[in-house]
Amino acid sequence: MSYEQNLMKMKGMLKKSTSETSIQKETSKIVQASSPSYESNWLAAGLEKETNQYGTVYKKIVDYDETYSHGNYQLTELTATLQKWKSSGERHPLAPDPDKRLLFFDTETTGLKGTGTLIFLIGLIEQHGNGFRMIQYVLPGPAHEAAFLYATGLWEKPVTLVMYNGKSFDMPQLDTRWTMNRNLLPPLPKHDQIDLLHGSRRIWKHEMESFKLPAVEEEQLGFVREDDMPGHMAPIIYQDAVKNGRAEMLMKILLHNEYDILSLVTLYIRSTDLLLQEELSGTAISQTNIGKWYADLKSHSRASAVLEQVIEEYGTQHPTTHFHFGFLLKREGKYSESIDAFGVCMTKSAGRERIIALEEMAKLYEHKNKDCTKALQLCGVAKGLLARDSSLTGSFSIRMIAEFTKREMRLKRKLFPGQAQKSTK
Repeated sequence: MSYEQNLMKMKGMLKKSTSETSIQKETSKIVQASSPSYESNWLAAGLEKETNQYGTVYKKIVDYDETYSHGNYQLTELTATLQKWKSSGERHPLAPDPDKRLLFFDTETTGLKGTGTLIFLIGLIEQHGNGFRMIQYVLPGPAHEAAFLYATGLWEKPVTLVMYNGKSFDMPQLDTRWTMNRNLLPPLPKHDQIDLLHGSRRIWKHEMESFKLPAVEEEQLGFVREDDMPGHMAPIIYQDAVKNGRAEMLMKILLHNEYDILSLVTLYIRSTDLLLQEELSGTAISQTNIGKWYADLKSHSRASAVLEQVIEEYGTQHPTTHFHFGFLLKREGKYSESIDAFGVCMTKSAGRERIIALEEMAKLYEHKNKDCTKALQLCGVAKGLLARDSSLTGSFSIRMIAEFTKREMRLKRKLFPGQAQKSTK
C-alpha cells in the first residue's frame, strides 16, 4: 500500500473515531447520578424525593391557609397589595408585572462568592388557591446540581422574583450555577427582579440603623425569630448533613429559610402600604423618603402629594420634607413657595441641607425675583456657616465656598456695574 493510501486510510479512521467519540459524548451527556446513601435519613426527617432526567433532588412542601399570619400581617393581604399596584398605574421598582407569575425567592449557599460556591437550598413561595404554597429544594450533592436547578422550574418562562439583596447576591449566584450547567439545562430566561433590601433602604433611611432582615422584621413587621439558626452556620450544617447524613440540623436551615421567605411576603405588603397609601401612616422620616423616591423616579405629582401630607401633619418639625418639597415647587415654577420651603431649612436645618437650601434661595432671588441684594446677603450667610460648621466635610466646604464666592462677584457686578470686584474670602 502506497504512502498516500496509508494516509487516506488513517484519515478515514480518524474521522470515524471522531464521529464515534462525538456520538458517544452525545449519548452519555446526561448521566443520572445515583441517590445518596443517606436518603432514608433525609426522608425520615420530612423531605420528599423528586427525580428527573438529571438526577435526584429533595424538597419540602408547606401549605399555608388564608388565615396564616406572619408577624402583624396575614399572607393573603398580598391580594389587596397586588390590586393596589394595578390600580395605581405607577411605574416603580417595587411594582410587579401583572401578566407574570409572582414568586418570593431566597437561597442558601455554601459560600459568598466564587465558581466553587454552590446553592444548596432554593425556597419559593407563591399564592396557591386561597392560601400559599412554599417549596424548598435541597441539593443532595454536587453530582445532582443539574437536577436540583431543573426541579425549580425557573427555566420554564420569565417570572417576577421578589428577593432581599437578590440583585447583588441570589441572582448572580443562580446565573453562575446555571452557566456551569449550561450544557445540560435549558437556558435561564431573564426574570424581573424586585429587591426589597433596596426598597427598605429607600423607605427607612435615617430611621433604622440596621437593614439586616431580622432587624427589619422586628421593627416593621412585628415578627421576632425564636430558636433561629444563625445564617452563617448554614454552610457548615449542610456539609455535615451531606457527609454524615444527619438531617436534624438540616431541617433548621430550612426553617431559617422559611422565615426569610415568609418575611418577603409580609415586607412586600408593608412596603406597598406605605408607598401607595391614601392617608399618612408612616413617620415623617419614612414618608419624606418615599416622597423623595417618587421625585427621583420623575413621579412628581405623587411626590408632591406625599410631601404635602407630611407638611400638613408635622408643619416645620421635619425641615427635610420642606427641603425636597422646595425642589418640586421650583420645578413647577412656584418660585415664591419654593423660597418659603427652602427658608424653613435655612432656619431649622443643619449641615449640607442648610447650605444647599441657601444656595437654592440665592439662585431664585437672583434669577427669578431679580433681587440681587437679597441673593448677595444669602451668600454671605452661607459662607459664614461654611466657615463655622465643623460637621461639614472639608471638600464640601471648599467647593461651596468657591461657588458662593463666584456668585458674590457676579452679583456685585450686577449691583455695581463698572466697578472692579475683588474676590472675598
